[in-house]
Amino acid sequence: MTSLSDVPGAVVDDRGLRHVGSPVAEQRRLASGSALAPLGDRRVISVGGEDRRSWLDSLSSQALTHLAPGVSTELLILDPQGRVEHAAAVVDDGDTTWLLVDATDADALASWLARMRFRLRVDVRDRSDELVVVGGTRAAVAALTTVAPVWVDPWPDVSPGGWAYARVEPHPGADRDWAEAIVDAAEFERLVERAVRGEVALAGLDAVEALRVAAWRPRVSIDADERLLPHEMDWLRTAVHLSKGCYRGQETVAKVHNLGHPPRRVVALQLDGSDNVLPARGDAVRVGDSVIGSITSVAMHHEEGPIALALIKRTAPEGVPLVVDTADGPLAAAAETVVPADAGATAGVPRLPRLGRRRAAE
Repeated sequence: MTSLSDVPGAVVDDRGLRHVGSPVAEQRRLASGSALAPLGDRRVISVGGEDRRSWLDSLSSQALTHLAPGVSTELLILDPQGRVEHAAAVVDDGDTTWLLVDATDADALASWLARMRFRLRVDVRDRSDELVVVGGTRAAVAALTTVAPVWVDPWPDVSPGGWAYARVEPHPGADRDWAEAIVDAAEFERLVERAVRGEVALAGLDAVEALRVAAWRPRVSIDADERLLPHEMDWLRTAVHLSKGCYRGQETVAKVHNLGHPPRRVVALQLDGSDNVLPARGDAVRVGDSVIGSITSVAMHHEEGPIALALIKRTAPEGVPLVVDTADGPLAAAAETVVPADAGATAGVPRLPRLGRRRAAE
């Protein structure tokens, strides 16, 4: 059987195909639609049954009860305090709802969903042993024979019921064309064989990640920690419906958005590339001697050079030089605001007159 390791130049690890010799060139090909990316770090969960959409609606941050076949969206599963536990891309074909999830989160999400079925008519199955996810532009993945409708990433458009915090226009992800297709083992085998013969170009996960980071697109397995609120990553855009029915964590989501501010906020970093040093996830970000946050995602972009996403304190100053503490020493960085410090507090709460003034007026 032909495998990804047989593709000329392929570097494969436990996550999948990392690159085929030139991650920077692969980004260009991937963005232009002339390459496809096998997403070994993504898995597939199917949810069947008559109650599937209303059931997922009741459990998640997204309005799904009336999700039309072929429409792409995404959901978050939150804990009771509104912190992100799981995330999934969502598309329905009229009979089955398909969830595309990060591989490291798939087992936990599938297990949690199975426990939440109760007596409802739903059937949750992890299909990762038989199905593979392939990414690329919409035109590129359209050439594949798919098992389900293709999921088209809604980022960074504001979905119905969503809210955007980033004020940059145009948004860095505005021109990003990204879709993910679910194919069976036979179709994937044909794709790999064509790549071995040089008939189709493949791109690796390093290229996929670079394009994602440049678009400020959050990813649960990389950017989320145990404290993450969706507001902090500007994730209300595509994954949260602010006026849908009750779900776990909704009270926190509403309070932070309407009355408060997210305690942390994501920034995009341009890194000093003169020494060819890249930080690692978790490296501290500081202003002077004060640590204000940490790195979540890092990439080498084909146009922007070394870039990163970082979660920092809401009150951290803006427009000042930053330093990232890496294993190879300090690294200079400049930040661009994604979620501003005043994000949230969107409700106009009327001020009540003081009792003394009211009585004096009377």
